[in-house]
Amino acid sequence: MTPRRGAVMVPLMLWGYALVAMIPLFVMVLGSLRPTQDLFNDPIGLPNKLYLSNYTRAWTEASFSTYVLNSVVVVTGAVILGAAVSVLAAYPLGRRKFTGRGFFIGYFISGMTLPGHFGVLPLFYLLDGLNLVDSRLGLMLVYAAGSVPFNVFVLSAFFRQLPGELDEAAALDGAGPFATFRHIMLPLVRPAIATVVVFQFVPLWNDFFYPLVLLRDESKLTIPVGLTHFFGRFQNDWGTLFAGLVMTTLPLVILFGIATRQIVAGLTAGMNR
Repeated sequence: MTPRRGAVMVPLMLWGYALVAMIPLFVMVLGSLRPTQDLFNDPIGLPNKLYLSNYTRAWTEASFSTYVLNSVVVVTGAVILGAAVSVLAAYPLGRRKFTGRGFFIGYFISGMTLPGHFGVLPLFYLLDGLNLVDSRLGLMLVYAAGSVPFNVFVLSAFFRQLPGELDEAAALDGAGPFATFRHIMLPLVRPAIATVVVFQFVPLWNDFFYPLVLLRDESKLTIPVGLTHFFGRFQNDWGTLFAGLVMTTLPLVILFGIATRQIVAGLTAGMNR
């Protein structure tokens, strides 16, 4: 394949794959806008008019508003807390040389070697002793702690790649370590922060295991566990089911759209400097 043909064929293949991958999403969105009876008669047809009652019913009768709010609070809080702690740990590991640095790097990397589900029993007893079982705060802390090893691994690599002359220039201008970190280093690693936010938000939003183990009260359930109750109650109401799935997926689509622009803008700005 010549370079000119490759420049045409590769984008076409990627767009073709994207369109095929989007077909289930289109079917889900169209199904959420049609009455259930129409779906039984013609599952893949187009809606005659926008039928928004499915969303109203899913949001109110199916307690979907509660599930969405719980997921937003828990996952957003966990991502912010995990990213904040990870940035503070990754900066000295990536920019400073000190005794025991290799040990701490290995310690954080070791947190990525075993699945966290292996330690669920001692974790449950720990949270029970702290009265954090059946608590959104407890689930948030578990998620935040579990995200730190990966975040530190990624962020420390980004900090390590920044030129050393930046620290020297900041010191000549009279900036201390904290000012250098806040005003110079932190803005330069925004692409890395956006990356770890996306990589942590998506699996936490879809996590089923920890909410199932740690939460009891239905009013505190997140979307993945709440969906099991939702499917049980509305298994024959396809329109409402599709509406609930659309509301579950929409935050991830919005996040990917925003984060992708941030990553590209950050990388482009770094290349133009």
